[in-house]
This record gives sequence, structure tokens and C-alpha cells, in this order.
Amino acid sequence: MVKTALITGAASGIGYELALLFAKDSYNLILVDLDMTKLILVETSILNLYTCEVICIQKDLSKKNAASALFSEIGETPVDVLINNAGFGIFGTFSQTNWQRESEMLNLHIHTTTHLTKLFLQQMIDRNSGRVLNIASLAAFQPGPLMALYYASKAYILSFSEAIANELKGTGVSITVLCPGQTRTAFQNSVSKTSSEANTSIYSACPKKVAKSGYNALLKGKTVIVPGRFNKFLSYLPRFIPRNVATTVVRKIQEQNRKSA
Repeated sequence: MVKTALITGAASGIGYELALLFAKDSYNLILVDLDMTKLILVETSILNLYTCEVICIQKDLSKKNAASALFSEIGETPVDVLINNAGFGIFGTFSQTNWQRESEMLNLHIHTTTHLTKLFLQQMIDRNSGRVLNIASLAAFQPGPLMALYYASKAYILSFSEAIANELKGTGVSITVLCPGQTRTAFQNSVSKTSSEANTSIYSACPKKVAKSGYNALLKGKTVIVPGRFNKFLSYLPRFIPRNVATTVVRKIQEQNRKSA
């Protein structure tokens, strides 16, 4: 029986690379993104390479009730794998950034991700089979001045995913949370070019490699995956230094990248 993978934020970057991996393994795809033009290009690219069914859905998942609307639109189609990949960041001091945009980011990262997981998880548990991949970030492991809400929302995704993964033991369903560091994706266009998340460097990862790490971890049922040895080191570092020191270091990195941009 052919399985179906639902991928949000599928028009570029990690989402697109994940779509290619699932298509290669003969999954049918439901691809969701705000940019329908890019989604159609992705669909064409996939169908030129693999034989599968691709459904493209244009949806702004940062809006209220977006999860319910998407779930209803999919209807009776069983989803075997859910990938919560859609996301964006905002750079600047919290007192000065735009609240409307921040509210949309929080709704996308927290409310929509949580609600989609809940909606599809219930069906997966009933079938005793299913996998969920939530995309967090290396940012989830420490506070992040100048991107305070982005870091905090990714920390929520990490904590939420780890907790639910424990609850799902013995159900046949697994949750994996992918925590990449800087990655060369369209995410960089959604934040100021002065942000450390937006600046590419020798430490910026290839989205194809990041997607492959997440894909392999998902299939193995791992809970947390941090791609790259240096990123793994950074994820452990806050455990051994005071949080105020970690916060200060992140602030200096952000400010340094701002000066060099």
C-alpha cells in the first residue's frame, strides 16, 4: 500500500529536499506552502524524477485556525508521515520588532505545529502506525537575544516533541525533532540580513544533508537529531556553562554578524 507524506514549507530548502527523499521512496506527497508558484515548480521537478502522486496546497499556516482548515481540506486521505517544516524568523530587539509579524510567527511555530500534530497523531495512533518530524533548530538549546521569540518558539518545539515522543512509546507511532544549525535555505530571506541565522558561513549546512539526517532519524524512530558534529557540540555546551553566559555569547555573535553584514 502506497503511503502519503504531508510536508509544510515544501516549496524550498529543507522541505523541498525532504519531498525528494520521500518521492524517491515511492511516497505520495501533499505539499503545503504559501508560495503556489514555487510549489508547482517543485511538483514538476519531482514528477520529472519519480513516479508518485503530488497534491499542492497553498496555505498560510501563520493564520489562526490554519491547521483545522488544512486538515479539513485533506479530508479522508490518510497521512502516514507529517512534516512540520514551515517557519520563519524575525531579527531585532523585542521592544522594536513588529508585533503583528511576531504573532504570526508564534502562531505558525507553536499553535499550528501543535494542532497539526494533534490532529494527525490521533489518526496514526488508531492505525498503530505513523511518523511525525518537527523542525526545531539549534536555537532551541539556548536563549537568543535579537531573535528572542524565534529562539523561544523553537525551544517549545523541541520540548513539546520530546515529551510527546515519550508518551507515544508502544503505540507504533514516533515523533522526531530535527534541530539544524545555520542552513543555506530561503529562511535567510525571511529575517534581516544582519542576523546570525541569515548569514552564511563555513558552518552553514547544505539543506540536502540536513534533510537526509532528519529523514534517516525519522525512519529509525530517533527522538532528537542535531546534524553536524560542531552543532552537536554547541547543543551540549549550554549544559556546562551558566545560562547568562550562554545568552551573552549568543548576543555577541548576533551583533558581530550584524557588523560584518
